[in-house]
Amino acid sequence: MSSAMAPDLTSKQRRILQYLRENAATKTYFKSRLIAEELGMTAKEVGSNIAALQQGDVDVEIEKWGYSSSTTWKVSV
Repeated sequence: MSSAMAPDLTSKQRRILQYLRENAATKTYFKSRLIAEELGMTAKEVGSNIAALQQGDVDVEIEKWGYSSSTTWKVSV
C-alpha cells in the first residue's frame, strides 16, 4: 500500500481511498451503498467523494461502471 496521501483530500475521501486500496486487491467492483455501510457514511456521501477522487491525483483508477440500486465503481490499483 502506498503511504502517500494527497494533502488536499478531506477526511472522508481519505477513508474511502484507504478502503479502496485495502480491498481492490481482492475485489474490482464496489457499490457506493456497501462502501457507505462499511464506513458509516451515506451512499450519496460516498458517491460525491469518489467522484472527487476520480478528479484528484490518487494512485487508484476509479471508473463509474453502472447504476442499479447503487452506483457501482470499477477500481484498479
